[in-house]
Amino acid sequence: MTETLRVVAAGDHFVLPSLITSAIAEELREHPYAISELKLGWPLDPFGRVAEVEEASDAEDELIEALRGDGGAQVLVTQMGPVTERVLAACPDLQLVVVCRGGPVNVNLDAAKTHDVRVCFAPGRNAAATAEFTVGMMLAALRRIPQAHELLAGQGSWEQGATYYTYERSGLELEDLPVGLIGYGAVGSRVARALCAFGARVMVYDPYVHGEIHGLRVATLDELLRRSQVITLHARLTPETRGLIGARELALLRPGAVVVNVARGPLLDEEALCEALESGQVSAAALDTYTREPLPTDSSLFGLTDRLVLTPHLGGASRAVAEKAARIAAAEVGCWARGHALAHQLR
Repeated sequence: MTETLRVVAAGDHFVLPSLITSAIAEELREHPYAISELKLGWPLDPFGRVAEVEEASDAEDELIEALRGDGGAQVLVTQMGPVTERVLAACPDLQLVVVCRGGPVNVNLDAAKTHDVRVCFAPGRNAAATAEFTVGMMLAALRRIPQAHELLAGQGSWEQGATYYTYERSGLELEDLPVGLIGYGAVGSRVARALCAFGARVMVYDPYVHGEIHGLRVATLDELLRRSQVITLHARLTPETRGLIGARELALLRPGAVVVNVARGPLLDEEALCEALESGQVSAAALDTYTREPLPTDSSLFGLTDRLVLTPHLGGASRAVAEKAARIAAAEVGCWARGHALAHQLR
């Protein structure tokens, strides 16, 4: 008789535990399983560093209790659960961790290897949502949509809002606009296709991508910056890309340029951006990610909201992303239960 697979679905307020449970029920229709649910606080409670892992909910005790209940879970499916050395050591029955996100930053991978725990993740789950959000943020910054909304809806001033129809204050349109993409992965490539449909003159800098692209490939970052009226960041955050766009790089842009970052906050030097906004070298920016999250209340960015679009890391926030993440994770659990190779195993 096949052994019952014990699973903990440690969801949150985005990837709901019930979504994980439903997706696993579809995958394990012919395999006996028992599943328990745990709901973590993210995004209503911000993530942060927990022990030795990054971007996790502060819930080690709750996770240990859930994993050790009912004889000990063999599988954990989570998005923000802190899979630390302490959690792994306390849960000897655990054999598989499936992370419902593009990278398992909430897992101590060295400790997982030591405890012989396999780790999977859900690549590409939010690429479409983030690409769409990026284009939306770009349009909002170019056409001053949030500022006009605040003047009319917030202050009831049609007259002040109408000043955005003057030549001096009116925005830029995407058609024929030189837009530089830094990074051409799953998100950047989608953004490029969308911008090409708008008629933008798309340029791409990504030394790691070869083959056909949408737009013009540019050999160096400096060349891209000199030729761009708008730049949008899509690079991965690595030691080499941290601070990729600073004061020197912003000075290379065309005067009055627009900067968009829906990737990772530390790619961009926020203080240098503020200085460029104050000088007019950069006319507007749209940011969804920040060097520190939540964005500190004393951030210099809050003094420049007439030139900024700021959102609280919402690029991947669509219902389809949550549903897709649950399905990808459940498929890995199904492979594990049937003894098949895992599609997105990290090691």
